Amino acid sequence: MRLIPALCLVTLPLLPFAARAAGSDDTEPPPATETSQTCKDGQVWEPKSQTCVNPEDARLDDDSRFRAVRELAWAGRPDDARRVLAAMTEGATDRVMTYDAFTLRKSGQIEAGLQVYEAALRRNPGNILARSYYGQALVEQGEFTMAKAQLHAIAARGATESWAFRALDRAIVTGVTESY
Repeated sequence: MRLIPALCLVTLPLLPFAARAAGSDDTEPPPATETSQTCKDGQVWEPKSQTCVNPEDARLDDDSRFRAVRELAWAGRPDDARRVLAAMTEGATDRVMTYDAFTLRKSGQIEAGLQVYEAALRRNPGNILARSYYGQALVEQGEFTMAKAQLHAIAARGATESWAFRALDRAIVTGVTESY
């Protein structure tokens, strides 16, 4: 039984429009920039110098690196995204773990990704993005009951209007998961 069937039937067709309206980094595919269009081997575009730099470059902050990770993952370059992720300076936060798990999953290392999602959720059970991505990974494995448990956990945190909830709900209904 689905969590909120009426809401899902209404919002599912509007999903792309709702995502654009929200405008947050987690609600729509990242825009293509020079990072994915010009830079190679996990390098990141550095706007002040107008060059591609190694992800460890001190001119980049972690938020810039996260944007590059998302963009490279969306562009189908999970290994490059993992190189950028490895340059993060904030340590093993649940945010880093969430993207680590995501890039592992997208590079075909599903079991390793599932373990890292679980670690991120142990660190921060309220991380609804980790719950959504974890649930989507479970959908990819055919574990719909476990995926629905993640959807319920997101709802229990009052986040039924979030991209995380809508993306996981859509994945459960359609079997299609997100790449960003």
